[in-house]
Parts: sequence; C-alpha cells; structure tokens
Amino acid sequence: MKIALIDYGAGNLHSAGKALMRAADEAGIVAHVVLGANPEEIAEADRIVLPGDGAFRDCRENLAAVDGLEEVLHETVRVKGRPFLGICVGMQLLADVGEERGLTKGLGWVPGRVVALDPKERHLKVPHMGWNTLEKRADHPVLDGLPFGEDGLHAYFLHSYHLLPQNEADLIATANYGGAVSAIVGHGTAIGTQFHPEKSQTLGIKLLANFLRWAP
Repeated sequence: MKIALIDYGAGNLHSAGKALMRAADEAGIVAHVVLGANPEEIAEADRIVLPGDGAFRDCRENLAAVDGLEEVLHETVRVKGRPFLGICVGMQLLADVGEERGLTKGLGWVPGRVVALDPKERHLKVPHMGWNTLEKRADHPVLDGLPFGEDGLHAYFLHSYHLLPQNEADLIATANYGGAVSAIVGHGTAIGTQFHPEKSQTLGIKLLANFLRWAP
C-alpha cells in the first residue's frame, strides 16, 4: 500500500508518518509512506493523508500555492474515490468556508463552516488543549472496534475552531468541551479528525489502522 502524506508546509509530518507505519504494522498491511506534494506520486497513492497545523487561512493559502496539488487531490479523492484522511486543520479544509481571520473558502468536500469554539462553561479556555473521550454519532468503518463514551479511549485535541457540517450524516463523532465539538467528520471517501491521531496513542493507532483497511 502506498500512502501519500502531503507536505505543504503546514503539518506535523514526522509524527504522522511514524504513526501511519505503526498502524500499518498492527493491521498486517505492507505499506510505505511517500512524503511530499508531487502530483504524480499522489495520483498513484492508495491512501492520502493531509495534516494541518496553524490557522485555517494560512493552511489554505499554502495548499493553493503548490502547483497542481488541489487538482490532483480532487481527481484522486472525489473522482477516483481513494480514501482520504484530513488531520486537525487538514480536516477543517474540507469545509465550504472557514471563519478564522476572516472568511476563507475551503475545499468544499464536506458542506459546512469552520467556526470558533464557544464553550458554554466559561471557565473552559480556548484553545481546547488536552485529552477527551468521544461520542459516536454515526457508524463508519474507521470507528470499528473503538470504545466510546466516558469509559472509552481518549483523543488529543489542540484547536480553537471546529467544522460544523451542514448535513447531520457527515458528523461521525463529537467530543464534549462545554458543548459538542466536532471530532470526526466524513463525506464520501473523505474523512477528517479534529484531534491528532498521531498523538492519541491507542485510539489514534486503532483509528489509523481502520483507515488503512477501509475500502469504500
């Protein structure tokens, strides 16, 4: 299996690459990670992973600045149906628009908006940073075998914004941080996690292994 880990100057690539290889080993999948943004390499990949750290607008501009990257992502994921995983801001970029630092158009793969966190409990700080369990909102192969609820595994979050899907069916899991926070979204062959699976220990490796097994 060939995994394209997109390098567009906006992600924690080393940790993500190591986690993907560990997940492949645990799933019994012979895989290799190709790091970069070469459209020809991405077009040949079996799985595509888009990380993202920082502000929505900055990440969106970085993505647009790489010649041919958006076009090959659209062709490979939206047309050919290869499985895609967005991480943190890489997930947020799937939305129609992001509201951080003004309105910025996203990829539009998951209808919805990226909005600021607004915890109902005012003692909770933004950014949301730390460990939270998840609540399942919809069935999806990436969730297979994962325990949810108060006794479930924990995911590591670090963010000030989250993606609110327009369609309820696209919200796969949430976390509670003074209200529901989008934790996993998905539409078609694209999914995204607001948390960092590469930093989420057991939960993250299990989810990544499920992503590598996923055959939509």
